[in-house]
Amino acid sequence: MNKPLRRIAIFCGVLIFALLARTNYLQYVQADELNTRKENRRVRIERYAHERGNIIVDGGKSITGSKETEDSDFKYKRVWKDGPMWAPVTGYSSQAFGATQLESIEDGILTGNDDQLFFNRTMSMFTGDEEQGGNIVTTLNSAAQTAAFKGLGNKKGAVAALDPQTGAILALASTPSYDPSTFAGNEEADTKAWQALLKDKDKPMINRALRETYPPGSTFKVVTAAAALENGLYTDIDADTDSPLPWRLPQSSKDLDNEGPIPCKNASLREALRYSCNTVFGKISDDLGNQKMIDEADKFGFNKEIFTPVRSNASVYPEDNRPQNAMAGIGQASNRATPLQMAMVASAVANDGKLMQPYMVAQRQTPDLDVIYNHEKEEFSRPLSAENAQKLQEMMETVVKTGTGTTAQIPGVTVGGKTGTAQHGLNNAEKPYAWFISYAKTDSGSPVAVAVVVEDSHADREAISGGGLAAPIAKAVMKAVIDSKK
Repeated sequence: MNKPLRRIAIFCGVLIFALLARTNYLQYVQADELNTRKENRRVRIERYAHERGNIIVDGGKSITGSKETEDSDFKYKRVWKDGPMWAPVTGYSSQAFGATQLESIEDGILTGNDDQLFFNRTMSMFTGDEEQGGNIVTTLNSAAQTAAFKGLGNKKGAVAALDPQTGAILALASTPSYDPSTFAGNEEADTKAWQALLKDKDKPMINRALRETYPPGSTFKVVTAAAALENGLYTDIDADTDSPLPWRLPQSSKDLDNEGPIPCKNASLREALRYSCNTVFGKISDDLGNQKMIDEADKFGFNKEIFTPVRSNASVYPEDNRPQNAMAGIGQASNRATPLQMAMVASAVANDGKLMQPYMVAQRQTPDLDVIYNHEKEEFSRPLSAENAQKLQEMMETVVKTGTGTTAQIPGVTVGGKTGTAQHGLNNAEKPYAWFISYAKTDSGSPVAVAVVVEDSHADREAISGGGLAAPIAKAVMKAVIDSKK
């Protein structure tokens, strides 16, 4: 070969090599970046070209679906059954505004694009079958979710319910809520619905069960009692405590008040929880000190985010000075908790001191319903010994039998609980939050633990209480779970 031809051949070879290198760079290095660019409409068209997989409750009941669109190159859009009730669980999936919660976290399975579904995608190419997304089977109990949602009604608030023995989330309700179907498409009406939700001052798209933190009020006294028992401050729940009345807050000129003339002087732990004595539990928190209170709260899940897999904001038991620590010990000051966190507290007590990791996804399935993932229950922590947990069960059951939580009684079922009425607002100017945490116990153990918070209501300030507003909702949820297992 003469010299000019050799040079041309080498030059052409370099060009071919450069072309191959560039092609491979685009296909493998830049693929994800190009696929996710908003200008790449072909990817989005393909995404909505087939039906999305479903989110399942009760082991087989779908609460989602897909609907063909009109006048759009996005063939299918997402729809929900009882959207406002299930939105705090599913989140939304919109052609125009993206996705949240399970719809976002499990998007790969639901669209069918996850690597675990590669075989199904490959087979559909050969068989000619339309590609479909896989399914997400949740732990949610529709009877419990319905009871929670209807119980909250037009009140602002939230409910979280767990299976104490496994950590399975049985209900997550939040009100006011929204219907994700109203903005699932990419039309003018969807944009208007979306903008209206963003402007709504009640923030219906916030999952209050996971994302809002509230002062837990007297429900936190269960944690303070656990700290007293675990640290050996008191061992006999029926013995007198060293609790004078009145009791002055440390480093303060102010006495800590109780709610009325209740018998709190040197009250036993059982009676102090039954009557919800601020003086007893405020002094316990002060006697133990801030660090021991933080340590016990941490064991219940405070001061860390919880992933269910949807993220729950961290509840906070703060580092603070002596008077603030005393107030935090009764669920006030800077103490903040999510409803999920307080359901975890009740769950640990009900499960003899063993706290299980909360979870919401039980299985992932292929479009053919083959199971590709099974959740394995996992222990979260041991906040208290079995012996001390059983003492706390006695105390919480007394609250429901003869104390502030009698409205949560269920005939033929043992119920333990704790009421709370949490102050909030500058100088307690706002209406208080009504709380109730509880568990139900049957012959086969404790199938459900619940936390309810009512953030506001139409009731007069004096009529707002955990026993009056929140406990009946918890009762309905617990009964729904028990009845569904019969």
